[in-house]
Amino acid sequence: MHQILRIYNSLTRQKEVFQPLKPPFVGIYLCGPTVYGNPHLGHARAAITFDIVFRYLQHLNYKVRYVRNITDVGHLERDLDEGKDKIQQQADLEAVSPMEVAQRYTNNYRSNMQQLNVLPPSIEPCASGHIPEQIAMIEKIIENGFAYIVDGSVYFDLAKYNQMEHYGKLSGRIIEAARSGTRALANQIDKKNPVDFALWKKATPMHIMRWSSPWGEGFPGWHIECSAMSAKYLGKQFDIHGGGMDLLFPHHECEIVQAQAALKTNLATYWLHNNLVTIDGVKMGKSLGNFITLDEFFTGNHRAIDQPYSPMTLRFFILQAHYRSTLSVTVEGLKAAHQGYRRLMNGWYLLAQLHHETIALSTESGALDRAIYEDCAACYRAMNDDFNTAKILASLFNLLKKINGWHNGTLRDASVSTAAFNQLRSTYSTFMIDLLGLKEEREATTDEMMEIIQTIYQKAKAEKRYHQIDFIRHSLHKMGIAIQDHPNGIHWAYQ
Repeated sequence: MHQILRIYNSLTRQKEVFQPLKPPFVGIYLCGPTVYGNPHLGHARAAITFDIVFRYLQHLNYKVRYVRNITDVGHLERDLDEGKDKIQQQADLEAVSPMEVAQRYTNNYRSNMQQLNVLPPSIEPCASGHIPEQIAMIEKIIENGFAYIVDGSVYFDLAKYNQMEHYGKLSGRIIEAARSGTRALANQIDKKNPVDFALWKKATPMHIMRWSSPWGEGFPGWHIECSAMSAKYLGKQFDIHGGGMDLLFPHHECEIVQAQAALKTNLATYWLHNNLVTIDGVKMGKSLGNFITLDEFFTGNHRAIDQPYSPMTLRFFILQAHYRSTLSVTVEGLKAAHQGYRRLMNGWYLLAQLHHETIALSTESGALDRAIYEDCAACYRAMNDDFNTAKILASLFNLLKKINGWHNGTLRDASVSTAAFNQLRSTYSTFMIDLLGLKEEREATTDEMMEIIQTIYQKAKAEKRYHQIDFIRHSLHKMGIAIQDHPNGIHWAYQ
């Protein structure tokens, strides 16, 4: 049932058949967060997008090494080469050590990712722990003639590089346009060209995070960390490099030229970029002051949302849109995601409860079989079509209609073969739980409690104590749970 996997490559601007460099091994690098604040929806979208990629490639029996970094040094204000380090700036505001800031927000990020059921990466390196590797790569770039030293700082020479390779092949920019669009800064008079970017910066007396280097005490530029760490853990060239669309330029463009200058390789074969998140049609960002942290999302403590929304509701909401499309956050969309997640979870429970006596199983294959096989195949077609989770959800809801039909009796007389029913059960569970990463959020004791409540309800119904029946129904309704009477017993479901 597995077809050929095709993924959209930002480098070539088209979908391509996925062909690993060294099958069955696959290397993935994702640019992780700069840990100077609490994780927000943008972080969640990137992490969930590449969690799907990670899960599916493993499902295809590839041996995947997934590297997701933590940026805890070198990322300056407004993504420029001047100004304060973002982490040091936050440390000044909080009157604590920069590494204390980095550690706390790293912990918060990992905690939120666990809540969202994002699998931990194979390796999660920190930039501050790989200073020697970054220095070694900078030395190689200097040795190859593509960088220059000015008063303890090292800059990449883009004009020199452009004589060898085409600058801007990922973003589509040309060096002349980049030069005309780059604002000259007072402290950048040491650069040959305004577009040259820092590989190493000389530390000012006030700069706390600093390391010794061949060029004096300083700290690495933002871009060099990912080139150095991806090379260390994935080799000079690997399969997939990912990140948000906002990183395409300048960060990923700079990574490409650094790899060419130091290693003489193309770094990654496939470049995948998830699109942006918008709030009321405006790009979400910390600099714009309209971002929603994940903790605010889970507690409902933000003006843009009307109530708390659970981690699985958020995961479902993100999966409803293809990763390359803009994700627009609205209260209506969140409410629909909450209901959609609960409906799929209800189906998962009902599927486990369905017994042979409630389904007209047959050895013959009929129209229902064909519909089931088509919906199951559609799940794989969507995943193989550039990880189209929106279409996968649509096919799962088609399968859910059949599950509900068996449960409520409308499909009881429609025969289905054992093979088709087992295929439905396997596909529904595999995609919903294993590949889309949706899971139950109830406490473990809920099943036991609901069994007790159902027993009390059933006894009250037998004894015609209607006031007690109404009380149970009304109380559960306020909790978002409905008691359902069926010929084959009493069941409960999310509303």
